[in-house]
Amino acid sequence: MKRFLLLVLVLLGTATGCSFGGLYDTPLPGGAALGDRPYRVTAEFRDVLDLVPQSAVEVGDVPAGRVEKIALAADGRTADVTVVLNGDVRLPANATASLRQSSLLGEKFVELAAPDDPQGTLTDGAKIPLAATNRNPQVEEVLGALSMLLNGGGVGQLQEITREVNTALDGREPEVRALLSDLDTFVTGLDSRRDDITRALDNVDQLAGSLAGRGEEISGVLRDLGPGIDVLARQRDQLMSMVDSLNGLSGVATDTITRSKDDLLADLRSLEPTLRQLTAAAQQLPRAMELLLTFPFPDSVLPAIKGDYLNLFLDYHAQTGPPLPLGGS
Repeated sequence: MKRFLLLVLVLLGTATGCSFGGLYDTPLPGGAALGDRPYRVTAEFRDVLDLVPQSAVEVGDVPAGRVEKIALAADGRTADVTVVLNGDVRLPANATASLRQSSLLGEKFVELAAPDDPQGTLTDGAKIPLAATNRNPQVEEVLGALSMLLNGGGVGQLQEITREVNTALDGREPEVRALLSDLDTFVTGLDSRRDDITRALDNVDQLAGSLAGRGEEISGVLRDLGPGIDVLARQRDQLMSMVDSLNGLSGVATDTITRSKDDLLADLRSLEPTLRQLTAAAQQLPRAMELLLTFPFPDSVLPAIKGDYLNLFLDYHAQTGPPLPLGGS
């Protein structure tokens, strides 16, 4: 039977010429209609699994085209999947492509979708980058992970954890309930102060940014701090002796003040009358100080004194007639 099918394929290839590329060139029944103006788009996948040409291409669970070609990309690590879409299908330029499976054991197909922020229009010859493509997990991968969980001890570990938790909580339900209540109060308090916490974190971020901008200065301070600490370490004994001496001095000063407290209070009481009289003579004292500095002359005679002599102004009135005798009137 296999030989017969092979012979039929060879005869079909001979009859149609070199344009026949095998069964992959044969359109599948029930495929999407491409119309008169189809266009091609290439999607870059990291792994195409067992996707084959002529597989369906869907947009919103509606057939929109088919896979035309699958080829190895130029980097040798990814695959370029060329799809042919019906000319009436409109997608944004940043559309996404995903490998899906029609059922648990069904065939693979390519699903094209518009993102949340559509931009531009997908045109003929466009390429969907690797960052905008993904694939669903394979059934074999799911079964393998489940097998690892069941056979690798995951379930046993969950059982052990559950048993230990039950042992730890047995008989301590009130304490656990109180702990959960306190935790709820604590979380509620944190939630009510979230603005303050956010503000504090922002301030810490600003402080960290300021410190990061002054890294060289901080490094210089730390470098210069080392020699100073070494000097303090070498003079530790002298510093301890100084502190002990200060401690002794403070004791002597305290004892001296304690012993002379009565005499000091008596002196202050004796000064009280003198201070009271000074307060009463507060108005006359400045005037007395003025006379003290110019004694024996008051301030009123200072304009008449020029240097170290006293000016005398004399009014003389001339009189006609014989001169008066000396001693006469």
